[in-house]
Amino acid sequence: MNILLTNDDGIYFEGIWSLQKILNKKHHVTVVAPDRERSAIGHAITLHAPLRVIKMSINGSGPCWSVSGTPVDCIKLGILEILKKKPDMVISGINPGANVGINVNYSGTVSAAKEATLYGIAAIAVSMEGNETIHYDHAAKFIETLVEKVAHKKLALGTFLNVNFPNLSMAEISGVKICRQNTALYSEFIEKRIDPRNKTYYWQGFDAIPSDNDSDLDSTAVNQNYISITPIKCDMTDYQTLEKLKDWNHDF
Repeated sequence: MNILLTNDDGIYFEGIWSLQKILNKKHHVTVVAPDRERSAIGHAITLHAPLRVIKMSINGSGPCWSVSGTPVDCIKLGILEILKKKPDMVISGINPGANVGINVNYSGTVSAAKEATLYGIAAIAVSMEGNETIHYDHAAKFIETLVEKVAHKKLALGTFLNVNFPNLSMAEISGVKICRQNTALYSEFIEKRIDPRNKTYYWQGFDAIPSDNDSDLDSTAVNQNYISITPIKCDMTDYQTLEKLKDWNHDF
């Protein structure tokens, strides 16, 4: 298969090269990734600045492309300009830090997979719990197997997979759980500070992913040392409410 790899952590980040090293053994892999970290940028695209693309080689990988834009820009450029034809699959990651719960809405990693899905391409977003992750190669081997399953079983049009790993070796992982997205809000805060010039600025953050005992939730599964796999749909229509709205009086 022809596989396009991207991420939101930049082309030099080790997670994407763990995937490239494993997948390149059986597939033709092309890396198109941001030239620097673009975490939590969501589905942003670059409209008011030129996009710079540099062809390069990293770790003897063969040609790869560094892009001055966002993860979604990388997908668009990869599909519309760099590759000679659409890839069979897009994989985004491996991202440090789990993209579970409401993080799915902010993640550049997840958005890149979503963008590929909008083009009708099978896609997988891959993340790993923790910021000092050390088990990327183990996760990449699991993704290699999942890629074969997705190619054989197929995903529904408009649906991609969001996969999250605990930061453990495969021998330590409890198993795999098919999960739904946790929609609980984080415990957030805005910290007000004063800079050396006596100007006010703000630093926002959150304390932790909400804990929950529901093992069907993506965040719970990862906290319990399971690999979570969540199917995500691009169509955000609420079909139940859609039917209810038709019964409202919309005269004006």
